[in-house]
Amino acid sequence: MLYTIGDLHLSLGSDKPMEVFPGWDNYVERIENNWNRLISENDTVVVPGDISWAMDIQNAVEDFKFIESLNGRKILLKGNHDYWWTTMSKLNAFKAENNFESIDFLFNNAYLADNISVCGTRGWFYDVPAENLEKVLNREAGRLRMSIEAGLKLGGTPVVFLHYPPLSADRICTEITNVLHEYDIKRVYFGHLHSEKTGRFEDKVVDGIRYSLVSADFLNFTPKAVFV
Repeated sequence: MLYTIGDLHLSLGSDKPMEVFPGWDNYVERIENNWNRLISENDTVVVPGDISWAMDIQNAVEDFKFIESLNGRKILLKGNHDYWWTTMSKLNAFKAENNFESIDFLFNNAYLADNISVCGTRGWFYDVPAENLEKVLNREAGRLRMSIEAGLKLGGTPVVFLHYPPLSADRICTEITNVLHEYDIKRVYFGHLHSEKTGRFEDKVVDGIRYSLVSADFLNFTPKAVFV
């Protein structure tokens, strides 16, 4: 089966404890226990961003060792706090050097998990004025299109994973949603939102697409099953 959980915010190799935030007590132990109770070696888990607080790839080793130790295959997507993220060639070299055999990186590509093509990109803020905002959003839309095209070639049903939410209560990131509609995507999972920002977010259907929030704290640190 395919599962997802975002925003692990691991800091096993750095001094950035999440326990200072309400509800994050013993979160690493809770992730480990819930994950290994639910996930088998034949399952796949997508982690859509904010994986490690490490500032560079070498400082992320301890966090990746923890992820590698968890059951199943893992597919990782970049979040806004993943400063360690680098080029695909360097990510794969890091993976090979440390024998992280159960980990893959989602970046302008796609992976097949059962009958689902795992597609996605980071996305970006769309409701806050910023320099080069249009350029960044168009770049992310292009990366999403490239990923979905790769997923279609794999033959599975494309399901999209984003770090940033593509919509809010009163706004929609049309650069992203236009791509979703172009390829008739029906299921989208995203993270990034925490604490009071999650509100009472439930799965919602907007213009035929079902959106699900999968931040770790929102899911009580338990991976969520993915359905097409």
